[in-house]
Amino acid sequence: MDTMDNLEKQLICPICLEMFTKPVVILPCQHNLCRKCANDVFQASNPYLPTRGGSLTSGGRFRCPSCRHEVVLDRHGVYGLQRNLLVENIIDMFKQESSSTKPAPERKEEMPMCDVHEEEKINIYCVTHGVPTCSMCKVFGAHKDCEVAPITSIYQSKKTELSDGIAMVVGNNDRMQGIISQLEEACRAIEENGRRQKTLVCERFDQLYSILEGKKREMGQKVTVEQDEKVNYIRGLTRKYGDHLEESCKMVELGIQTMEEPEMALFLQNTKPLLKKLAEASSTAHLDKVERGYENMDHYTADFKKEGLALRGLDFLQDDEDEDEEDEDGEAVTEEGEGAQTVSGGSAVTAASVQPSAPQQSNSSPSAAKSAASS
Repeated sequence: MDTMDNLEKQLICPICLEMFTKPVVILPCQHNLCRKCANDVFQASNPYLPTRGGSLTSGGRFRCPSCRHEVVLDRHGVYGLQRNLLVENIIDMFKQESSSTKPAPERKEEMPMCDVHEEEKINIYCVTHGVPTCSMCKVFGAHKDCEVAPITSIYQSKKTELSDGIAMVVGNNDRMQGIISQLEEACRAIEENGRRQKTLVCERFDQLYSILEGKKREMGQKVTVEQDEKVNYIRGLTRKYGDHLEESCKMVELGIQTMEEPEMALFLQNTKPLLKKLAEASSTAHLDKVERGYENMDHYTADFKKEGLALRGLDFLQDDEDEDEEDEDGEAVTEEGEGAQTVSGGSAVTAASVQPSAPQQSNSSPSAAKSAASS
């Protein structure tokens, strides 16, 4: 009895002060704790770690309540601690031995009786049908031709089988818990990688936007330069024609006044220079003429169909494409407005060249228009 008492003291958990409950976990310092007690200590030492279903699923640390040794757990948490199967078996043997040494008179009254022979206790096991039965059923009843065995031996074998099955399921649960933790870690990694790749894609598109904006300003500036040049030339020509028209009107008024001159000698005297001035006023040979279509600006028409197709075809590079480029060039070359940048995960973002073709320059210019003036 003293030996049993000492053994029972060794099987007491230092946290709950009760006998270890399955499963028992073994710490690196070789002290044992109930899994639930270890989980409670872990939660008390790490109150801010995430939990699921009341159990910690990530790494942390706490101190052993027996020796204060610091226990560092991996990302599986308490489920990463090893089970002490030896202690479990000792507990089972201790409980069996304790139950066999203690009198249990009430237990006899609770023993099941045979359904066919109500006064007979079930004390044997029919191996053929896999059911417990009584001795009368073996001798005279339905199991007289069946193979039977003592119920105690079958009890021990079935209990061992059940214990092994439970241990296997618990071990499988531990493995599944580890897999779940790995899957959750993979989800977090995927989310983080996704955010990083989105940032890289946005940076690439921002570079593309800046290239397009710069090209738009450049092409618009070319149109503006020629527009201002032509408008200034037309306005200058308009002023020249206005001055000529004003001079012509003055000549007309002077001619009308001269025709009203009653003195013939004075009339003839003023007529000769006046006729010369009227002839000059009626001539516009010295003024430039605007050629047909001078105001047209259609030569600055832009067609970006090819570039539009290239933009619509933007996509991520495949791994084999990256390898082909590295084989040809020897290194990845990134140019402004085209190329690609490889990103983590084996994919890359391509920015197709969208440089618009240079607009055709018109041969029409103010100087050309001046030289084409007609007499």
